Amino acid sequence: MQPHIQAFFDPATSTASYLVSDPATGAAAIIDPVLDFEPRSARLSTDSAEAILQAVREQGLHLAYVLETHAHADHLSAADHIRRATGAEVVIGARITEVQAQFAPLFEVENLQPDGGDFDRLVREGDVLPLGDLSIGVLHTPGHTPACVTYTLGDAAFVGDTLFMPDYGTARADFPGGDATALYRSIRKVLALPPETRLFVGHDYLPAGRTDARWETTVAEERAHNIHAHDGVTEAAFVAMRHARDATLAPPTLILPSLQVNIRAGALPPASPGGHVYLRLPVTQA
Repeated sequence: MQPHIQAFFDPATSTASYLVSDPATGAAAIIDPVLDFEPRSARLSTDSAEAILQAVREQGLHLAYVLETHAHADHLSAADHIRRATGAEVVIGARITEVQAQFAPLFEVENLQPDGGDFDRLVREGDVLPLGDLSIGVLHTPGHTPACVTYTLGDAAFVGDTLFMPDYGTARADFPGGDATALYRSIRKVLALPPETRLFVGHDYLPAGRTDARWETTVAEERAHNIHAHDGVTEAAFVAMRHARDATLAPPTLILPSLQVNIRAGALPPASPGGHVYLRLPVTQA
């Protein structure tokens, strides 16, 4: 039996989140949920997460997991909000500890468990999570970050930021801990899955000439048409392309608020004595 998959697209961050479920038992998981954050006013809301939770309620599903493909730099995660609302476990790749070690000092993050303990479950290559009568497999796919994982479920794979739609290409690899060579090898691992495997990407940034957001492709389509990583692209050529392209990219708009929240499994910093919650903005002097 194949999973039931629903996509929820957030235009503000170009993020695709997913609700996946076992039709036989109603067991479900949410992948990469967004916590809405407006940077000019620092206003938080849970509208995007609540839309997914409303679908969970309407369908009578039993939410078991919030699956993070990695610690995102382009949106705040709603994982902790969903965990507190439902009791679902928050899951991420075990190498999140390396990401925490990289960024916690930058933000002088307090009350962080450096062993990844803010998350409920750390997964590694080959791990399997039960989802009703189905099983979620884990592929370690580093390169964008050290902790990136791909989740497989039936005929589907959720690749996070490792691959995008064929006409957009692949993830950047210039964040601390990123590695273009590792990214190439992770992409080849994903593209070694059966050709008919459906791939669900983490973002669609709308390349020039296209105006409709898309988030589902296949291994066969990526191998034939991905502009960065189609069959025949060598590792050396990919790494050179990725280095040159990454050198032109600006940091994501929400990288500073996102990372200090997302290395905590989406939890906000504790409130100040005055009852306010603050996110830190490290200043770099030229």
